[in-house]
Amino acid sequence: MTEPYAVPVPRGYRVGVWEVREPIATGAFGSVYAGRRTHDSGQLPETAALKFLPTGTGTPRQLAHLRDLIEREVGLHRRLSRPRLIRMYESLVVDDPDRPELDGATVLVLERAGSSLAALLAAAPRPEAGPALLAQICEGLAQLHRAGWVHGDLKPANVLLMADGSARLADFNMAAELEGTHAYTPAFSTPDYTPPELLWSEIGERGRRIRPSADVWAFGVLAHLVLTDSFPLSGATPTARRDAAAAYARGTDELRLSPGLPDCWREIVRDCLARTHEARVGTEELLRRVEAAAGTGRPPRLPRLFPRRRRRRTLVAGAALTIAAVTALGYGIGAWPDTGGTDDKALASYGALELRTDKGVPAAYRKLIVDAAHGCSQPEVSPALIAAMLKAESNFDPDLSDPENQEYGIARWTPSVLRWWIQDNGVPASATPTPPLSPSVSIPAMGRYLCFMDARLKPGLPGDKRILMAAAYRTSYSKVNATGGIPPKYRAYCARVAHYLKEYTPPGTK
Repeated sequence: MTEPYAVPVPRGYRVGVWEVREPIATGAFGSVYAGRRTHDSGQLPETAALKFLPTGTGTPRQLAHLRDLIEREVGLHRRLSRPRLIRMYESLVVDDPDRPELDGATVLVLERAGSSLAALLAAAPRPEAGPALLAQICEGLAQLHRAGWVHGDLKPANVLLMADGSARLADFNMAAELEGTHAYTPAFSTPDYTPPELLWSEIGERGRRIRPSADVWAFGVLAHLVLTDSFPLSGATPTARRDAAAAYARGTDELRLSPGLPDCWREIVRDCLARTHEARVGTEELLRRVEAAAGTGRPPRLPRLFPRRRRRRTLVAGAALTIAAVTALGYGIGAWPDTGGTDDKALASYGALELRTDKGVPAAYRKLIVDAAHGCSQPEVSPALIAAMLKAESNFDPDLSDPENQEYGIARWTPSVLRWWIQDNGVPASATPTPPLSPSVSIPAMGRYLCFMDARLKPGLPGDKRILMAAAYRTSYSKVNATGGIPPKYRAYCARVAHYLKEYTPPGTK
């Protein structure tokens, strides 16, 4: 079995006019269920996707942000003949004192989709419908930018595909309202689609400063991937591609676009991926050029993701799991659904370019490990490092309990310390967590803590910075700084981490 749902909601539960039906997916920060409308209510559809956010995750400021976004989206859809944004129909707050685990939870009521661009690319690289889909994605960006918003996390998993084959932009968790030429968004994003000026940008009290040109950069990366099945910056891993983006931004390296990129798209992608935000093509000009290159404004007919003929039951189940899981990512969910034991097969190769699949890293934790590393823009925080530390800390034992040292779970967290890293918004949890501490909580928190320490270790300390971070995890970054390296007490531990780091790192990567 995989991790329990972040927000367990029983089938048949009512919230507003909606009845909860089957689960779709879950993650550390919410759970998505199918929803059925119970009676007529204005222009609401018969079915929707209900995203439940845990109690306490919706601060007044966040809820105001969501309401504002919903109001703008509703007004925007009324004015558009071809809306390219996934509808967010309403937000609700559960009022149910008899169910304390649900009371106060925020529910986002979202348009249901059939699949996602990520699922399509996994099943059919370089799809024939790619140019038409790119035109629709660009149209969605233009609609969002005209309304005064920046998406902030454009990637294939956040492009949903509807029953008619048309594309919608989704997951507006990172969306930020423009204040003149820029906006502010949380510090976390997907490195492969983040422009170089934001990879190591300063994060202020309001978050990270972002402009529409960040979406333009992400579109250039996405277009290159859709049309060539490769990233425009060289490197076998996100870490290597981050390094390549930094070198490109400094002017010490050049773009090396794939020879397979069609000529009519080459200049478009190049202008999206200009070194500086000022030099990138504007959204309206980009839309004009993309529509001309695509040569169609009609919704494309998508190829079937899987053949009609029946396969063996195990293969069909695996395919269905893949589609359900990747589609869920479009709703902002970062973990895979609980399917009663089939997840290990589906996840066994997740992140294989960054984390070896043949060295004993449990399949059940691969996605948590890889995504925890991707949540940090610092290249040293890699999936292999997190896996190596989990091996050294607990031998991947989720039930580890060491009361004498007040350490529990797969990452040996002290609960009073974990409280500061359990949430992704930089705000400590309102209460100290109590053991047992699940991997879905412990592993992302380890990634956040490593990211925090990375920037606080003194420059020039001897040794591998990744191993220095492991030492800091065992003690503190201030202790490592004061010692001038790894404190003697932790050298044996760090030697184990170094051994497993080498073992888990795929050949040819750092």
